Amino acid sequence: MKSFFPGILVGCLLATVGYAFFVKTQNNNSDSGAQRRVTKLKLAHTLDPSHPVHAAIVFMKKRLNELSDGALELDIYPSGVLGSEPQCIEQLQNGVLAMTKTSSAAMEGFTPDMGVFGLPYAFRDSKHFWNVLDGELGKELLMQGEKKNLRGLCYFDAGSRNFYSTSKQIKTPADLKGMKIRVQSSKIAIEMIKALGGSPTPISFGELYTSLQQGVVDGAENNAPSYFSNRHHEVCKYFTLDGHTRIPDVLLISTKVWKRLSPQVQQWVTQASNEASQFQRELWQKKTAEALVKVKADGVEVYIPDQKAFVEKVQPMLDAYKGTSIGNLLDRIRAVE
Repeated sequence: MKSFFPGILVGCLLATVGYAFFVKTQNNNSDSGAQRRVTKLKLAHTLDPSHPVHAAIVFMKKRLNELSDGALELDIYPSGVLGSEPQCIEQLQNGVLAMTKTSSAAMEGFTPDMGVFGLPYAFRDSKHFWNVLDGELGKELLMQGEKKNLRGLCYFDAGSRNFYSTSKQIKTPADLKGMKIRVQSSKIAIEMIKALGGSPTPISFGELYTSLQQGVVDGAENNAPSYFSNRHHEVCKYFTLDGHTRIPDVLLISTKVWKRLSPQVQQWVTQASNEASQFQRELWQKKTAEALVKVKADGVEVYIPDQKAFVEKVQPMLDAYKGTSIGNLLDRIRAVE
């Protein structure tokens, strides 16, 4: 019975999406009696309203309103009310939804080269990461989905992924030997854990807390805000800031919708999304610092290891990509200052 009413809600909202990607309304100007046209764009995502990405999208909505003097509005549907990430992406491809936020990992099926973000230790640090994403290579990857009607607008920070465990601190790759580590259902993530000596165990994120609690897995990996907000710190008191991967989120717009927009509206959308990206990066850094303070206060031991041993351990895995498209992208990434 619990799934019945949400199903009705999703169905109703999807029906509203079918009423085109923009809505033209006529508003009377109180001074002149003139009428104006307002364009509304629908944006859906799966995150809850407390997430930094949602805050950035709200910021983008405000900036679009300011830049267009009220002529362009962004209607936001959070928390998966219009469907999962794959469902929202499909709606973009069909041109019935204007925008969505997705993990770059979910884009691998449409833009295989985005798999480079999943390679361990591809980026030296946060500064290097953003130099790449803001540069030529980052822009190329945003545009690669256009053949599938998916145009990238900007990246959002999803932080670095780090190990945490229930039983011991992971200081070196040797500590991962024999440990069952939860991973996403990703070929590269599984390869990485194996290369480091651990036992990769794909488990749905919703089942992870209980799996950690019951010893089904010995640890997992994620960014600090997610580690805290999902209360994994309650059962995993050891957190290692090794920063093995940095997998960004991507803001997408339907190419079909984009082509229907005037050059002026395209300019507003581009500017507002870039400003929202900058806004979200700063907010994410703040949330990461807050999360680390809070988990330490709850008794978590936070350890910063020497990455060198980890990097050396995964090098054979990375060497296997030499000569491939992803391997060539990794070389370009490492050449960026």
